[in-house]
Amino acid sequence: MIFSSLLAFALASAPSALAATKGGTFEEVGDTLVSAMMVFLGNEGKVYILDKAEGNPTQVNGHPAWAAVWDVETRKATPMDVQTNPFCAAGMHLPNGSFATFGGNGATSPGGEIGSVKYDGGYAASYDETYKDYDGRTSIRIITPCDGDITSPECLWYDGNDGPKMQKQRWYPGAESLPDGSVVLIGGFVSGGYINRNTPNVNPAGDGSEPTFEFYPSRGEAKVMDFMVKTSGLNAYALTYLMPSGKMLVQANYSTILWDYDNNVETPLPDMPGKVIRVYPASGANAMLPLTPKNNYTPTVLFCGGSDMPDSAWGNYSWPMINTFDYPASADCQRLTAEPLDGSAPAYEQDDDMLETRTMGQFVALPDGTMLVLNGGNNGTAGYSTATGQTATYGEMPWGMSLASGPAGRPAVYNPNAPKGSRWSNAGFASSKIARLYHSSAILLADGSVFVAGSNPNVDVNTSTIFPTTYKAEIFYPSYFDAPTRPKPTGMPKTLSYGGDPFDITIPASSYSGSGNDAAANTSVWLIRGGFTTHALNMGQRSLQLNNTYTVQDDGSITLHVAQVPPNPNLITPGPILMFVTINGIPSNGTQVIVGNGKIGTQPTSAASVLPASIKSDKAKGSGSQKTTSTSQDSGAVSLKGSALLGALMAIVAAVGMIGF
Repeated sequence: MIFSSLLAFALASAPSALAATKGGTFEEVGDTLVSAMMVFLGNEGKVYILDKAEGNPTQVNGHPAWAAVWDVETRKATPMDVQTNPFCAAGMHLPNGSFATFGGNGATSPGGEIGSVKYDGGYAASYDETYKDYDGRTSIRIITPCDGDITSPECLWYDGNDGPKMQKQRWYPGAESLPDGSVVLIGGFVSGGYINRNTPNVNPAGDGSEPTFEFYPSRGEAKVMDFMVKTSGLNAYALTYLMPSGKMLVQANYSTILWDYDNNVETPLPDMPGKVIRVYPASGANAMLPLTPKNNYTPTVLFCGGSDMPDSAWGNYSWPMINTFDYPASADCQRLTAEPLDGSAPAYEQDDDMLETRTMGQFVALPDGTMLVLNGGNNGTAGYSTATGQTATYGEMPWGMSLASGPAGRPAVYNPNAPKGSRWSNAGFASSKIARLYHSSAILLADGSVFVAGSNPNVDVNTSTIFPTTYKAEIFYPSYFDAPTRPKPTGMPKTLSYGGDPFDITIPASSYSGSGNDAAANTSVWLIRGGFTTHALNMGQRSLQLNNTYTVQDDGSITLHVAQVPPNPNLITPGPILMFVTINGIPSNGTQVIVGNGKIGTQPTSAASVLPASIKSDKAKGSGSQKTTSTSQDSGAVSLKGSALLGALMAIVAAVGMIGF
């Protein structure tokens, strides 16, 4: 009894102990007005949000809103008008800092029904008179983020029937930015469904699938991509990563290729071990690891979680054949270096399992060189349904329309540089109180925190079901928010080139404590592109460390001599990106810069930057506050507050044991 009481007291005290510091915690930050199915950081101060056309209570121009912009400083959202239905679209940055979204679904009416103005045959609608949404399956919507009045004409979404169009209808398409700033669009569905096939699957190139690719801006007629036929069924939101050679790593179902998109030539790579599915609706957490001078800017892609359900369980356009919400997600992680520098054959490498099974988990690259995973569930898949092959009616569905259960509320951090066996940690991390399942999202903000929003496993707005339509937003603060001092560099550029002359950044002595030489030796400059996030994907996300040397001044200030982006636009395609200066794992606020010339077309390149030798000063000392906590970058990956709490609990257990209870 005493043991139980003491343990309960210790556990009850844990939130208070954690609340004393900010790192590892969630904070609720207001209402997004529309459920955040799609999110991107438009500039340092604005998060843009897109939803499907549905009955959100917020109105704009006489219809429910399905777009909004969230102000980082005021933490207030403002509705925006989008005319077409962007349900499950793709998205990507453009070289000038604009963003585009591609595709979506047909016009929808209340309850997720087909809109009122139907095409011949009644299979889809061009318009709905209630929601006032247009068919979005071929739509291309473009916005140029603004700092000023978002109601100004130049700040609005460019969308509508008179806007640019794709050649093919695409719902759940893949998208990847190319070295000239254009975008390739891959596959998708013609219209709705759980997975991209009928059963029996006798027409994998037809029925409701769209196994072609095309470009924006257009390069001519869409062409069939054989890989999208071979992977029929499980190829929605195909995973795409541009490689240094200019070829593209593409993964879907359990298959993998290197793809020469210019000539439409596919080179098979090994299958995913264990046939674990990572694409939607298994929705694993997938991301390219940071590109650094240490790894010679060689891309390695990490695939984690998803589902190893057998092929027969996945079902068809209608629903899965099993109760997915009872089937545990995968915790498996695999690394793949598709273009090894030593010329060896590419092969998947078993990595550390995640700390828990997770579907719909999402990787967010952090400016300390680690990868945060958050959101999702322990069981099931993405998607929603009124039935499964084992549950005949909606009334029998235990989690409403959700095909997942067991919300995974506690984030974890992956350190790619830690020894194998110790790369994952969630020490000191709180759990969100909000279920973030299907149609949730997360994006890195300029201050290094993570904006988290969405969750809506429902066909239309439903705020009374067990996993409701969610409008509450949160911010998650990584462990480095416990640092008493953040770097405050000056001289951050507005643009970066591919190769060319280096530039200088100044770090004042107040940005660190202790030896100036040690601080300089442990300083890095990071470029982080958060990408366009939807369905546990961050399309276009990249993390790249710029090379640098330094000069340490006697007064404690440090001048960083920083290389331009490596002269290969395949590594970081042209467009907007955040630049951070990180000292001992503690990042500055990010500054948005433009990589490249801001135009679609062949990017100018110069020779790689030549840096001067580093210069030290034994007199230099920092004047910042002393570091009092560890960060997620530490190889031990355990924060002081987490270890202190564990120590307190162990002390209580030991004390109780000594008195004989």
